[in-house]
Amino acid sequence: MFENRRLLIATKHEKEKVLAPLLEAAFGVHCFVDEHYDTDRLGTFTGEIERTGDPISTAREKCLQAMELHQCDLGVASEGSFGPHPSIFFMNADDEFLIFIDRLNNIEVVVRELSTHTNFNQQKLRNRGELREFARSAGFPAHGIILRKSPNENSDIYKGIRDEQTLHLSFEQLLSKHGEVYAETDMRAMHNPTRMEVIAQAAQKLVDKIQSACPECQTPGFGINQVKQGLPCAWCQLPTKGVLSHVYVCAHCNFTQEVLHPHGKMSQDPTYCDNCNP
Repeated sequence: MFENRRLLIATKHEKEKVLAPLLEAAFGVHCFVDEHYDTDRLGTFTGEIERTGDPISTAREKCLQAMELHQCDLGVASEGSFGPHPSIFFMNADDEFLIFIDRLNNIEVVVRELSTHTNFNQQKLRNRGELREFARSAGFPAHGIILRKSPNENSDIYKGIRDEQTLHLSFEQLLSKHGEVYAETDMRAMHNPTRMEVIAQAAQKLVDKIQSACPECQTPGFGINQVKQGLPCAWCQLPTKGVLSHVYVCAHCNFTQEVLHPHGKMSQDPTYCDNCNP
């Protein structure tokens, strides 16, 4: 279905470095990038341009716009966001979405990778000691740093800092003008190897989902649509928050299949039962 077709990767942040090898090996496609297509038009991490849509709709728009420019019927795009983990509140998370669109066969496949493997951080700095500690925790210089006057100030901003001299010169200039400096990790993929690792994990998940065909119509992308909780407790047999089943749905023909006990567990450890261990 995909072999020898051109696949456009809609990115300006070098995500093709991790996406292209996986997609080409799995599907026999020929990946390419439009270096002149500016994905930042749909939103930037530093807020110069606000992202107006949710991650999936933004990734879809990004992908379709780039495909239209090249009259290409096969494309991939990603969109990430960073902040507190939705359920582990004391940890930050990298939330990555990948979308694969095949207009020739009317196929769209979306995957999500939510990971605590991230160096996302932000901090006000007032001296060189605090700067050194922030740089150390951010994984500098392998990971880039952004310095600016304040979280919402974009007129005095230095992005993609990856060397000691630029870091210290930028810091001193901002400090002398404003009395303090706002530092953050640069989360653009080409300046953040840790994020690239998460994107690679999402890409493998995308490959696996595309290779999963619907048992009814054989359309690629037969994936988990719902996770049902309710695995019974081993002691009291009451339902717990443990996973009881996965529900798979075909986006093409709506065929649905429920797989019970997907993790091979017939019951939940009472440690995680709200009745036995409230």
